Amino acid sequence: MARKQELTGKQKAAILLISLGPDVSANVYKHLSEEEIEKLTLEIAGVRKIDQGMKDDIVEEFHQMAIAQDYITQGGIGYAKDVLEKALGNDEAMQIINRLTSTLQVRPFDFARKADAQQIFNFIQNEHPQTIALILSYLSSEQSGQILSDLPQEVQADVAKRIALMDSTSPEIVNEVESILEKKLSSTVTQDYTQAGGIEAVVEVLNSVDRSTERTILDALEIQDPELAEEIKKRMFVFEDIVTLDNRSIQRVIRDVENEDLQLSLKVASEEVKETVFNNMSQRMSDTFREEMEFMGPVRLRDVEEAQTRIVAVIRRLEEAGEIVIARGGGDDIIV
Repeated sequence: MARKQELTGKQKAAILLISLGPDVSANVYKHLSEEEIEKLTLEIAGVRKIDQGMKDDIVEEFHQMAIAQDYITQGGIGYAKDVLEKALGNDEAMQIINRLTSTLQVRPFDFARKADAQQIFNFIQNEHPQTIALILSYLSSEQSGQILSDLPQEVQADVAKRIALMDSTSPEIVNEVESILEKKLSSTVTQDYTQAGGIEAVVEVLNSVDRSTERTILDALEIQDPELAEEIKKRMFVFEDIVTLDNRSIQRVIRDVENEDLQLSLKVASEEVKETVFNNMSQRMSDTFREEMEFMGPVRLRDVEEAQTRIVAVIRRLEEAGEIVIARGGGDDIIV
C-alpha cells in the first residue's frame, strides 16, 4: 500500500468510506452523482489491505478538514486560520487551509446570504428586474422569497420570469453586480460560467413567498407566458410533499383521488410518505391498500409518475378551492 502522502483524493475517499462502514457509506452515496458513485466504487473495489495506522490517519485528516470547513463557513478563511492555529499550530493549520482552498470555490454573493433580507431589499429594490433576478438566484430561498414579496406587484412576475428563464451568466457580470451590492464580498469567485436561476430556482423562491404573492405572480405569468406558468405550477408541489399537509387535508386528498393512482404512487414512495398516508386511513382501508400493493407486482416508473402527477393536480385543485391548506412562508396560511 502506498504511503498516505502518495494517495490521490479518490483513494483517500475510498479508504475513508471503508473505515466508516457500509451504513455510513450508503448515506454518503445518497449525496453523490452517478459518475462520482461509479468512480468511488471502482476505487473501493481496488483497495486491498489497509493497515490500521493508515485508516486512522485518513479519518483524522478528514475530521480536521471538516472542522476547518465549518470554521470557513462560520467566519471565512481568516477566521478558520486563526482558530486552527490556536488549536494545532501554524504549520498544521496552514496545511489544512491549503488543502481546502486549493479546491474551494467561493460561491458568488456568499456575504449577502449571511445578510438581512430587508437590508438587501432596500439596496436592490430600484435596480433593473434582470439585476434583481440575478441576485435572488444566488440568495437562499427564504431571503429571495421575502425580497420578492416586498417588491411591487408589477415587478414581482417580471423578476420571477427572469429567474425561471435564466441560464448561465458570465463571471464578469456576476462580479460586477456582486461588487456593487457589497464591496466586502469575496473576489475569489469561480471563473467558469456560473449556473444560477432556472425553473427549480423560481419554484424554491415561490414556495417561500406568501400565498397572495404567489397567486399574483402566477396569474401574471399565465398571461405573459402560459407554458412557463404551467411548468412552474407543476413543480411547486411534488407528491412527496404530501407529508407536509395536515391530517384533515390528507384525508380529503385520499377521498378525492383514485385508489389505483394512490396505490401506484405509494408503491415506490418513501416509508415516511407511506406511513403518513396509511395513518390517515381507517385500519380496514390501510390493510386493504397494503395487501393490494403487495399483489400489484412490478410497476413501470412512467405509470407511477403519471399517477403522482394526477394526485398532485387534485391537491392543487383542492387548495385553489380553499378545501385544503399547503403550508408556505409568509404567514398567510395560519389556521385559526
